[in-house]
Amino acid sequence: MARPDKAADVAELTENFKSSAGAVLTEYRGLTVAQLRQLRTTLGDDVNYAVVKNTLTKIAAKDAGVESFDSLLQGPSAIAFIKGDPVVAAKGLRDFAKANPLLVIKGGVLDGKALNSDEINKLADLESREVLLSKLAGAMKAAPQQAVSLFAAPLAQAARLFAALQDKLPAEDAPVADEAPAAEAVQDAPADAPAEETSTEETASADS
Repeated sequence: MARPDKAADVAELTENFKSSAGAVLTEYRGLTVAQLRQLRTTLGDDVNYAVVKNTLTKIAAKDAGVESFDSLLQGPSAIAFIKGDPVVAAKGLRDFAKANPLLVIKGGVLDGKALNSDEINKLADLESREVLLSKLAGAMKAAPQQAVSLFAAPLAQAARLFAALQDKLPAEDAPVADEAPAAEAVQDAPADAPAEETSTEETASADS
């Protein structure tokens, strides 16, 4: 029987999956607590970047209908739950990974569609909702309100996003699998000390 604290963690993760426009699974092995804190700051308030426990994340993902993360949940895992513009979040993760190669983007899910790491990088190459609104407003000076209304819906809505993604991907590329999460707060540690998962009950090797 699941312990109450674990059941609560699973419920929180499940809700994060269900309430987010998307989620990106990463491996943070070797990053320090200070670097993880910097990443959270970079991603901003519209992204909840949480260190997760693989076994609990698998349960939560299944409960939320996300079935593609199981094979990816190995090693020290953390998930970026995206509440705002998915393009902005993807850019933040990609740029941080370029500057800090120890952050590995493993896969993700957007509006129920599975994405692999290459597709997440393609997503980061798209223009953000704010940029598109600005361009439309400038191109339609006679009716700027029309430009705004065209993109008033969240960027995460599948029609425009996935059409743009498809244009950027080679014809043979196919969508990838879904993902899963579990959140744990990272405790403060010396800025030069490697970050560790907060639970001692389960290790990365046990989840592998």
